[in-house]
Amino acid sequence: MPEPTKKIVSAFTKKPKTQTAEIGATVIFEAETEKPDVKVRWQRDSKDISSSDKYTISAEGNKHSLTINNAVHEDAVGYAVIAGVSKVKFELKIKELEVKELQKAVSPDPAAVDPKPEEAKEPKEAPPAPSESTAPDTSGPVLDGVAPEALPESHHPDTRQDLTGLFTEKPHSGEVNAGENISFVARVCGESLLKKPTVKWFKGKWMDLASKSGKHLQLKEHYDRNNKVYTFEMHVIAAKPNFAGAYRCEVSSRDKFDSCNFDLVVHEARTTEGFDIRSAFRRTSTSAGGKKKMGEPGSSTDGGDDSGELDFSALLKKRDSFLKTGQRAVHMSTEPDVDVWDILQKAPPSEYEKIAFQYGITDLRGMLKRLKKMKKEEKKSAAFLRKLDPAYQVEKGHKIKLQIEVANPDAEVKWLKNGQEIHPTGSKYIFESVGNKRFLTINNCTLADDAAYTCVVGDEKTVTELFVKEPPVLIVRNLEDQMVMKGERVEFECEVSEEGAQVKWEKDGVELTRDESFKYRFKKDGCKHVLIINDVTKEDCGHYRVKTNGGQSFAELMVQEKELEVYQSIADLTVKAKDQAVFKCEVSDENVKGIWYKNGVEVKPDARTNITHIGRIHKLTIDDVKPEDEGDYTFVPEGYAFNLSAKLNFLEVKIDFVPRQDPPKIHLDCMGRTTDSTILVVAGNKLRLDVPITGDPAPTVVWTKGEKGSSKEEESHPEPRHTWTVKNGEVLTDSDGRVHVESTKGHCIFTIEGAERQDEGVYSVIVRNPAGEDTADINVKVVDVPDPPEAPRILSVGEDSCVVQWDPPLFDGGQPVIGYVLERKKKKSYRWMRLNFDPYKETTYEAKRMIEGVAYEMRIYAVNAIGMSRPSAASQPFVPVAPTSEPTGLCVDDISDTTISLKWRAPERMGSAELEGYGVEYCKEGSDEWIPAFSGLTDRTSVIIRDLPTGEKMQFRVRAYNMAGPSAPATLQQAVTIREIMQRPKIWLPRNLRQTLIKKVGETINLVIPFQGKPRPQVTWTKNDEILDPKQVSLRNSDTDTILFIRRSERKDSGKYDVKVQIENVEDKAEVNIQIVDLPGPPQNLKVMDVWGFNVALEWKPPKDNGNCDITGYSIQKADKKTMEWYTVYDQYRRTNCVVSDLIMGNEYVFRVYAINMVGLSPEPCLSKDSAYIQKTGIVYKHPSYKEHDFSEAPKFTHPLVSRSVISGYNATLSCSVRGIPKPKITWYKNKMDITNEAKYRMFSNQGVLTLEIRKPCPFDGGVYMCKAVNSSGEDIVECKLEVRPQITKEDIKK
Repeated sequence: MPEPTKKIVSAFTKKPKTQTAEIGATVIFEAETEKPDVKVRWQRDSKDISSSDKYTISAEGNKHSLTINNAVHEDAVGYAVIAGVSKVKFELKIKELEVKELQKAVSPDPAAVDPKPEEAKEPKEAPPAPSESTAPDTSGPVLDGVAPEALPESHHPDTRQDLTGLFTEKPHSGEVNAGENISFVARVCGESLLKKPTVKWFKGKWMDLASKSGKHLQLKEHYDRNNKVYTFEMHVIAAKPNFAGAYRCEVSSRDKFDSCNFDLVVHEARTTEGFDIRSAFRRTSTSAGGKKKMGEPGSSTDGGDDSGELDFSALLKKRDSFLKTGQRAVHMSTEPDVDVWDILQKAPPSEYEKIAFQYGITDLRGMLKRLKKMKKEEKKSAAFLRKLDPAYQVEKGHKIKLQIEVANPDAEVKWLKNGQEIHPTGSKYIFESVGNKRFLTINNCTLADDAAYTCVVGDEKTVTELFVKEPPVLIVRNLEDQMVMKGERVEFECEVSEEGAQVKWEKDGVELTRDESFKYRFKKDGCKHVLIINDVTKEDCGHYRVKTNGGQSFAELMVQEKELEVYQSIADLTVKAKDQAVFKCEVSDENVKGIWYKNGVEVKPDARTNITHIGRIHKLTIDDVKPEDEGDYTFVPEGYAFNLSAKLNFLEVKIDFVPRQDPPKIHLDCMGRTTDSTILVVAGNKLRLDVPITGDPAPTVVWTKGEKGSSKEEESHPEPRHTWTVKNGEVLTDSDGRVHVESTKGHCIFTIEGAERQDEGVYSVIVRNPAGEDTADINVKVVDVPDPPEAPRILSVGEDSCVVQWDPPLFDGGQPVIGYVLERKKKKSYRWMRLNFDPYKETTYEAKRMIEGVAYEMRIYAVNAIGMSRPSAASQPFVPVAPTSEPTGLCVDDISDTTISLKWRAPERMGSAELEGYGVEYCKEGSDEWIPAFSGLTDRTSVIIRDLPTGEKMQFRVRAYNMAGPSAPATLQQAVTIREIMQRPKIWLPRNLRQTLIKKVGETINLVIPFQGKPRPQVTWTKNDEILDPKQVSLRNSDTDTILFIRRSERKDSGKYDVKVQIENVEDKAEVNIQIVDLPGPPQNLKVMDVWGFNVALEWKPPKDNGNCDITGYSIQKADKKTMEWYTVYDQYRRTNCVVSDLIMGNEYVFRVYAINMVGLSPEPCLSKDSAYIQKTGIVYKHPSYKEHDFSEAPKFTHPLVSRSVISGYNATLSCSVRGIPKPKITWYKNKMDITNEAKYRMFSNQGVLTLEIRKPCPFDGGVYMCKAVNSSGEDIVECKLEVRPQITKEDIKK
């Protein structure tokens, strides 16, 4: 039994209450504690308050008070008082001041109050301003250079780390003005995913946006089959200020998961710089006609019902229109502009009304609201060098480390969780301090650790939020399909991978909850979860689903109406006087009640009549039968439209005393049967033969049993198998303990307990006395349930069905089989589900509503009038599968005089069965006889069919096969003539080979150049118009490409390579330039040209061998002759002379220079022959006098732009080179329009080489491009034309 919860008693006897005060008033909150020595803390917005000029805190015994002096708008927040574990919250509300009518005092000019009639007739209608309630608290107007407020910490982006990186493109944060549209796009690569990923969009932490789609939000998705990329889009339409905040996009696919956070900022309407912002806070008036008229700027026209409504339309107007309207409507003030915002921010709140009166602001309330929302300048934290990130994410069971950096290494920090201080307990929390860094490590994270964490240093704090991600909960054991009767109880049970996991139950897509009627009950037992449905009805039929965050399972519930079966009906009775009459019946439902009727009148229990109902058996017993009891008796079950009837016959026996002897007589006709009648008995029931006999003296009764089916001729010479003799009521012979024979006055009763099949046969009764004998035969037939059928056979399977067939049972139980009952189960399950309740008469059945890809088994019951047989053996396991969809993209790849090459793609829908292969068939046009192209199936998606008749028109088709059979065929759209098609030779030179191919010495060269042409063209390679040496170069040619291969390249392999493909007199050529580069040689003749002060001038010559490429620079190094340790002075130095400075006096230096090209440094340096000695102090160096040289130079393009023609869709570049001192500023133009800031273009500048890259140009990007260089000495321009040609496909060439 759970422990009763203790009621927490408050420590306060008197609690402070929420108060309302005016601006400038003094407010006192009072509280009384139960004990006088309790320590009390006061808080404002969850921060402790200490005594100051603003707040006064007093305590006298158990009375405590908080006094707030000079209340202002900023004090209208939440407060709390804390004593022990008790906390009482309350608020302070500031009453808004009502500004009096100051129209006459404020107006600087009477014309401002009373506008001219001509000007009043044509007021400009301003759009309605957004209401204050709809403006988000996190933004404010940008007025007089003041930026809107920053987002609060709760709106900062979630920085949870990505898990698996499913996104190929993540949605980025965006900004939008109110009323405009914005879209966010996420892309997921589906190449490695087995099925379509699931994407969810959230606002904030938990709000799922799938249910918010509508007028302002639309979620779209599509799939690019070529690139195998899923694109998911979220469109925000007509954005509102309250749409701003943090959003999250989550994508999951089976065991993979990824998420991304982004922000949406919605800007309100901004004012134009230079406005008089005071005009926006002057009120509007309403004319008599109900239409709003705009007052002139600088005027105040309060009045009417709409007085006090702000008109912010002035914020949306441009400066020019604003000034024009102001000049026409009011006399503008000539005094200099005043920054009212700056005055209000610096002034105390008590001066606000005076400032508003001075500057003609009549709407003080609107002004104060705006002022409150203005961004406050953030102060740089003095305690923290690095604060916590806005949010962290960790998986359940893992650990996470939170880190900050403090300014003072000796500062003490406190860590709080949801406002409560964290104390080190065990190994859960670990606190670390390393220099300026402070760490909080949380081990074995649980859902309880999902909270807000705060680090406090002195009066400053930093806050973050920790998200604990639960691992996906998998369903270990799936739900089972069930078929039940109406009114029964159903339990759906599943097992998940983790105890205490949350699951959700759904019926036909609708979530199930506990209702007041207790229709559904949910039970947890460790990893097991059970859905209980009480008293099922037909409405409960459907598909039930259990969902976790890692999977789901389906099951189907079928409910059948109960049909009452009669196991034993009531029988006609013939009863003598004073005997007992018992009517007995047995039905299938023990809960069914019934009513007994006699001749249509209900029978009531009395002294002689007894009605009983025990389980499924209903009895009507009549003691001491009288003649008036004779009649028709009926039993009617309640709730069912049928009845059971029987007749009671009263037998009046009159015995006359005759002193003489009477011969024995058997009275079988009194039972309404003839002597040849057959008595049926169900196997297992009692066989009771009650034969009335007469005779005086009492006859001896002999019972014999003959062979089954004996004829009357055989009865005269019976060969009995068993004999029982009764005389004077005693059994003379008894051969079986199951057999009981008794004789009473006037009756002889033969009973067999638990009749069996071998008890069937002809029973003879013989009565003898001295006066004679009598004989009668009774044919007894024992009937039973049939034998079980043989194991069923599965003839075929479909997507969710199968066809099953079986043979009738070998023995029908003595009664004809009236039908069969079928059951199925999943192979790994133990529960069988019945498919039909009414017997099915045929021996072939189609079972439906199965799950594709799941293995099933079937079994059969045979049913006759007696009952249902034992189940048959289970069928072989089978899996319902459907044929795949037809193959896609069937086309002709190649054709010749006797062969054809076909190719296709796999079917779009494969199903759950494994693809066995493809079958290809062909036939002549006009014929229906399809001939297999080859025996068996092929796994490939392309095939070459050979030995076809030349010139014949043929049709081809392809079908996919799996265990369910062939799919629908994919057929060519029209017949194909078997004849080779001539094709001109054409070389498709790869794009990377259209420029010079640069390779280093020793690298491998492998050129693959595709071409086309039929018949197979002849390929010829030449280098510098000479045939290639096969010892140095390997050539390989195929039908579609040619390969040039050089295993280890050398300098001599550089040059121009020409390839030619030729068919008869038609040919095509292409050339490939290869440049093999190597390390350069050392520079030459390094000399020390001059030594002065701490400087040395060096000069050298370029190397003789540049390595077959340009020298990009030199590396100059120095070494002291004492140590000979080399130090780099300059790297990538481009000139051949330099000055080495900052040398140490008294030391002697040597120098060396390396040459550098694109391969690297030269293997050997060039050493200086002479050394340089830096003289010590005392030696005066006289500087030579010379005229300073002017190095400035106007820009000049040394290499112009070259007009180009490019193909659309491929990146294009335009290059030129320029020189000038100082470095000129470069600007690019297209058709004389500046394109510097356009995202489509990228500009590069490297050592005077200028490059413009155009990303994937289209025909629209063609035109005249110009490059302009400008510096202080002048300017220069160069231009070229760019033509963008559309792409030419193979199909266009064929046309």
